[in-house]
Amino acid sequence: MTNQTIATTASDPTVAAGTSQFLAPVVLGLQALTLNGKQAHWHVRGANFIGVHEFLDTVVAHAGEWADTAAERIVALGLPIDARANTVGEKVAATKVGAGFEQSEQVIRSVIADMDAIIADVQAAIDGLDEVDLTSQDIAIGIKAGLEKDRWFLFSHLAS
Repeated sequence: MTNQTIATTASDPTVAAGTSQFLAPVVLGLQALTLNGKQAHWHVRGANFIGVHEFLDTVVAHAGEWADTAAERIVALGLPIDARANTVGEKVAATKVGAGFEQSEQVIRSVIADMDAIIADVQAAIDGLDEVDLTSQDIAIGIKAGLEKDRWFLFSHLAS
């Protein structure tokens, strides 16, 4: 076995490029959620403070794990991913999360809006990866299921 064979896991550059095309926006969105979720965590106020404050740490942890999984899939297929903070800031639409203190209901609505944007990117990845790489599609499906569950937990603080 040559070093070239050992170093490369992607046998088809088209699969790698297609996977990166669909998963890169997901990685960037999830990286933004980790930053913005922590911002919201630090600045939430109101009657539901403890529940929202603590659950935002869970959202941040999950977003970081999912970003890592999606990024590692791209890299495993032989392509780099640029998810540095400045790239995330350039590529991701403006967050709804505020820069300062906000009441828990507004924080929840803002984080949910950010999550909805990521869920749309994940759905696009699921749809697009169907013809490109089913293993990568499975990753996107898992991310969507987790995001929707976290979204539900946050939304439950608002529902009456």
